[in-house]
Amino acid sequence: MSRLIEAVSREHLPYPPATPKEIEEFEQRVGWKLDPDLRAFYLHCNGARLFKTPTDCPYWILPLSRIVRARVAIFGMRSDDDAHGPASVYALCDVQDGNYVLVDVAHQENGRYPIFDGDHEAWPDPAYCGQIAHSFSEFLEEALRSKGRQFWLSR
Repeated sequence: MSRLIEAVSREHLPYPPATPKEIEEFEQRVGWKLDPDLRAFYLHCNGARLFKTPTDCPYWILPLSRIVRARVAIFGMRSDDDAHGPASVYALCDVQDGNYVLVDVAHQENGRYPIFDGDHEAWPDPAYCGQIAHSFSEFLEEALRSKGRQFWLSR
């Protein structure tokens, strides 16, 4: 993870780091704890815009204050009910076209949360919003290699 974080700092637009207190407040607000990948990332930078384009960047990894349930990010505050998707899935990265990269905190693989496609037109249908990475570090590595493309769409 440290190699990926260094690449974000060197080649992209990271935000200042989150403090341990901000992380604690976030975890209390959402009711789940950051996994080791996410904790390392947010202690280094509290969000980032990838590919050095301050506007319309292809990946905006959200700061802790902007992370909300996927159903709220996709459909708005009035949609915070199970009919609009599971409560355990949160928007982690805005890909600037109404879609998000999501984290499912109800499941872990090797102590890491899996990462999913959050296509706003198909959410929450798992046939169209499948898993795209086993962990945040795998997602970040693929995103950094992608040259700004949504790498999971070309698989």
